[in-house]
Amino acid sequence: MSKDNGVSLKALQAQLEMLAAQNAKLQEALASKGKRTMSFKVGEKGNLCIYGLQRFPFSFYRQQIEAILDNADAIRAFVKANSDKLASKE
Repeated sequence: MSKDNGVSLKALQAQLEMLAAQNAKLQEALASKGKRTMSFKVGEKGNLCIYGLQRFPFSFYRQQIEAILDNADAIRAFVKANSDKLASKE
């Protein structure tokens, strides 16, 4: 095994593999940075808290969430019909 300045080829390959793995992790982190994941929690008052849409959570009571879900198709149709007027945060 040849050594150049006290560094072996195996050590350089190991370091290259480590750097490649770190680079892959960073690429993954950058790709998912813009994607927020939503999470849910039951609040102290028994309401549903939705995290991940904005800085502070949205809080709804069960009847409110059920009303929103029951009207999901109408909400989607409204958004589609008014997409040119609605602001988008991208």
